[in-house]
Order: sequence, then C-alpha cells, then structure tokens
Amino acid sequence: MNIDSIKNGIVIDHITAGKGMQLYKLLRLDELDCSVALIKNAASRKMGKKDIIKIDAEFSVNMDILGYVDPDVTVDIIRDGNLVEKKELTLPERLTNVIRCKNPRCISSTEQELPHVFLLSDPAKRVYRCMYCETKAGSAR
Repeated sequence: MNIDSIKNGIVIDHITAGKGMQLYKLLRLDELDCSVALIKNAASRKMGKKDIIKIDAEFSVNMDILGYVDPDVTVDIIRDGNLVEKKELTLPERLTNVIRCKNPRCISSTEQELPHVFLLSDPAKRVYRCMYCETKAGSAR
C-alpha cells in the first residue's frame, strides 16, 4: 500500500498498533478540512507493527493527548517536503479536559464549568488521579 508523502504538515509516527483510532478521535482529526491518513498495522522493524497518522496541513497537536495515550510516539513536522523537526514525547504531568472523572460525586461531574484535571501520581505505572477527588483515571492502554 502506498500513501503519498506530505508537503507541509505533521506525521505522528511510532503509535502502538491499535491506538491510532483512539488518537484520531481524541485529537478530533475528523473536524479538520484537509487530508488525514490513518495507517493501521504498518510494518515496523523496531515495533513489529505500528500505526501512523499523516495530517496534510499545519496543525497544533495536543501533545498532552499524545503523551497520555502513547508517550512513545514521535511527531514529525514536515515543511516543503522535508523533515524540519522531530519531537519526542513524555508523560504529561497534568491533563486538562483530556479525560473525564468517572466518580459521579466528584465536583467536576456536578459543576459543568469546572475543567477535568488529572495529575500524574505514579509515572512508572502511568497512573493519573483526579485533582479534585483523587479518583484513579481509566487506563489509556
């Protein structure tokens, strides 16, 4: 299968196989008015299989979403057909309005104007907890 290279845009590469669609939805790529390619289960020497997302436009990617779902992804910035920047990610310390608290008694569930804020409580296990009630977030894995 051949997917054309992009002239100006972003390539989100080294996505764990099967997580591409989750990133597509969380980044709201369906709302973009440009070409977006989601490649699932592409062959990879390093990973065996991987997903790739190509966005054929300048786009401000929410690095917190990427870092939460899959901190091993790389973000390649392409201009005039050339790679001009490669960004490596880490787990974000704080997530705001990326995930919602599942505790029905949490103030963020009852007060609609409050942001849903989660703090990284255990980096080794990738555990996030609600800032308000300390409920553990569901896993992005």
